[in-house]
Amino acid sequence: MHPGRTFQLGEGWHSSRNTVRFWNPYPKVSQGGRCPRLCLSDSIRHDDPSVQRLLRAVEDAGSLTALLLAAWPVARLLAVHLVEAVLAARARCPTSWPPCPACGVPRRRKGCATRQSTGLCGPIQWRRRGGRGPQGCTIPQGAPLDEAWGVQPQPRTSGELQALGCALAVFVPCATAAQLLGWYRGGTVSPQALWGWVQAAGRQAMEQLQEPWSAVAQGDLPPAEPLEAEGAPAPLVRGADGVLGPLRPHGGQPTGKTRWHAIKVGVLARLGQHRTRTGKVVTRLHQRRLVAVWGGSDARKPRVGLEAVRQGISHAPQVVWLRDGARGVWRRYEERVAASAMGILDLYHAVQYVWKGAAAWLDGRTTPARRWLGWARHRLRHG
Repeated sequence: MHPGRTFQLGEGWHSSRNTVRFWNPYPKVSQGGRCPRLCLSDSIRHDDPSVQRLLRAVEDAGSLTALLLAAWPVARLLAVHLVEAVLAARARCPTSWPPCPACGVPRRRKGCATRQSTGLCGPIQWRRRGGRGPQGCTIPQGAPLDEAWGVQPQPRTSGELQALGCALAVFVPCATAAQLLGWYRGGTVSPQALWGWVQAAGRQAMEQLQEPWSAVAQGDLPPAEPLEAEGAPAPLVRGADGVLGPLRPHGGQPTGKTRWHAIKVGVLARLGQHRTRTGKVVTRLHQRRLVAVWGGSDARKPRVGLEAVRQGISHAPQVVWLRDGARGVWRRYEERVAASAMGILDLYHAVQYVWKGAAAWLDGRTTPARRWLGWARHRLRHG
């Protein structure tokens, strides 16, 4: 910043909310060519007393953790003013009115209206022009600025906040995810609202997954994903297995006994080579893609096949079919896959069968059984 000059976010921006100004109270450089340490309350000026309380909390912090936690609300406040300044500047630009969806005639301006949306940094307000069809159409008034920014007419919560909430809900319950999201944005988030976001994201994902299915039904296969130069000559591995997932009996409520359901999982990846720091060459998975289905193997099979087309299975120099030791699996391999892929028994499932044999032969979990299993497992791993 230039000494003695006042900076304002969004030059020429006027708003009912208080503005933030930055200035440098030290026009001279101290001895040794270093600028003196600036006091935060002197470098950020604000007319709102609540901001001064936030700044005092930053200056009074006694530990690094307390300093970061106190600085975060200040960062959110500055982000809100920065976003509002950009939106206000965009709202002053000339508006290109699109045609009305009802009558087809370009819309006409009907004044300005205030819009509010809650994002990662807190509530954001901006004013923008609104227009309606000149034929007295009954459809709601439209705002070109909202359409240009991808702001939906109804939701009061921004897309990035909903996306973060859905990501947290993947790993923790909705109530815990709502609490973590509230800590992040500095306000409360309802678990019911978070549950609604997850359901909406699920419906959108299902619609996106349905598009390639509809294309395949019409005979159009999806194009293959582009591969890096070193990935094209690598073999393609196609594996599958099943896991048990805990699900609640009642959606959106943490009540009732947990029910475990079978989740069928498929994986496709390129078997690339990687050299470690010691010079050893090891195998590493590249361009890994996962497919998960709540249901049986019949539901998983077409989805894994569709993803295999995307991963270029028809152009792969070699295909590896990796499975467990179930009899039905290998019967299907002999009937349908043996001509185009190499079948390999999964190491971990193979070791389980070897251990059952060792326990039956050497009388259960005895020291000789464990010693023999270690010897057999080593030979199995190294071919």
